[in-house]
Amino acid sequence: MHLSTHNWMRAEPLEVTLKRIKRLGFESIEISGEPTQYDTKVSRALLKQHGIRCWGAVTLTLGDRNLAAADEAQRARSVAYVQSVVTMVKELEGTEITIVPATVGKIVPDATPEEEWRWVVDGLREVYSHAMAAGVRMAIEPLNRFETYFVNRGDQALCLAEAVGPHCGVCLDVFHMNIEEVDMFATLRKAAGRLVDVHVAENNRLAPGMGNVAWPKLVQTLREIGYDGALTMEAVAPVDRTPRCPWPNQVEKNPVDISPEQLKFIQDHGSSLLSEEFYTMLYETAAKTLLPLIR
Repeated sequence: MHLSTHNWMRAEPLEVTLKRIKRLGFESIEISGEPTQYDTKVSRALLKQHGIRCWGAVTLTLGDRNLAAADEAQRARSVAYVQSVVTMVKELEGTEITIVPATVGKIVPDATPEEEWRWVVDGLREVYSHAMAAGVRMAIEPLNRFETYFVNRGDQALCLAEAVGPHCGVCLDVFHMNIEEVDMFATLRKAAGRLVDVHVAENNRLAPGMGNVAWPKLVQTLREIGYDGALTMEAVAPVDRTPRCPWPNQVEKNPVDISPEQLKFIQDHGSSLLSEEFYTMLYETAAKTLLPLIR
């Protein structure tokens, strides 16, 4: 196992992220699923320069991106979007793509369960063909019920992966599992063989080491099922706007170049634009907590 990270949680140049994680012992990165933001030739050179590999990418299923949409044209655009993320991963020499099928933050369905399941399976099968040809493995990620109504638990993600194809896998996120699973360790064991990626954050969505997750037990469980992939940092820090805030430097006070859609995506996750000092502290804490367990 090794430490990886997403980079969608803070708006900053890729090079800034790479310098930070290299210093702290991270080995790879899971790029934000926004192919138009990345010149893959330039990004690939930056990755090699800093000695960080691309683990993969995560879909940012925001706006009208929705494989479960009732509108056929919207579903087609969503399939094309996910396929473009697969292409980006291939060009960055990555391994996997983590896919959230329905719009994050949308908790009201468009149609019947049967219709939406069929639409999502059909769409993901189109992506699957593209991903198999590209040598990129798909991983379906469940989110908690407050972020999506569609797939919330590991057994649901496994069911969907099985419907898509034999090489379609799942990604499990410790934060979401802490909310939705009866026993997250049993869920990890059930996913053995299809577990492609593991996202890590505490029960409070701060960095590992700042909550109550039993990280030694989690890492040991992953070892026992033969998982040897990434532990991908996805701490989405809640912003404390009260006088009790323990981090006076938490929020970025200088203008940041970020699209309105991505800013809304971060805010919809209960976070905000974070300062570099606070954000770096999260990564230092994660490294201090997890590296001794996986080395």
